[in-house]
Amino acid sequence: MKKILGSALALALLFSMGAFGQVKAKDGVYYAQENAYGQTGWKEQVVVKVSGGKITEVIWNGVSNLGGADKATVAAAGGYGLIKASKIKAEWDAQAKAVADWVVKTQDTAGKFTKDGYADGIAGASLHVSGFFALLGQALGSAPVAKGPFKKDGWFYATQANFDAQTGWKDTVLVTVVNGTIVNVVWNGLNKDPKAKSKLVTAIAGGYGMAKAAKNGEWNVQAARVEEAIVKAGDPAKIPLKNDGTTDAIAGATLHPTAVSLAVEALKAAR
Repeated sequence: MKKILGSALALALLFSMGAFGQVKAKDGVYYAQENAYGQTGWKEQVVVKVSGGKITEVIWNGVSNLGGADKATVAAAGGYGLIKASKIKAEWDAQAKAVADWVVKTQDTAGKFTKDGYADGIAGASLHVSGFFALLGQALGSAPVAKGPFKKDGWFYATQANFDAQTGWKDTVLVTVVNGTIVNVVWNGLNKDPKAKSKLVTAIAGGYGMAKAAKNGEWNVQAARVEEAIVKAGDPAKIPLKNDGTTDAIAGATLHPTAVSLAVEALKAAR
């Protein structure tokens, strides 16, 4: 398995660059993300802009199953904690930017890191970077993201104003927009008990209980269908909601898709 993954990564890097790091991807905006959340709850994402045959911008970020904002925002607010463990005493967002800037400066998509995957010879970074460079190669080896309807790119987050009096949950949504196009949606929830895990983590562990009452599956299963519907629609405002907050427009989702209205709210900043 390791040999297969290594070969796939090598092919992605070869496809995205030629001799001496020359980028072969045509001009455009490229995106890739990890397939699953890691042990710490984060799913890494990479955005790459190519213009004139050169990489002009790289953004390294991430979304989580914890119910909060994007990784860079959380880190900048002091909520990630890498600065305490880092030997260079720099937080994740600062180190991620240093790595991204290094790629733009050197046009090197293969990266410089130790056998364990940690940055080696990249000023301002000592964090684990092998996964980032794998995503960078994956992004540049894929088709560019088509231009979408939104004016601003980035990570857009919204939460319900209050915790539900009966359930104790407050839903959240985090929308990733690349080249004006919605590429990822994370619907989650926070509990009024600060010690409780997020709604997504709770549901995956079988602790939410919707599977017993809903024929279409547990909350996380239905939530994934709502997320996919928003991405497919290209704009959550296109998904019709009934007066009671439900919809017939999303197959396999009989729950109240609060992610739709929350996404509309979050994306006001992107329009």
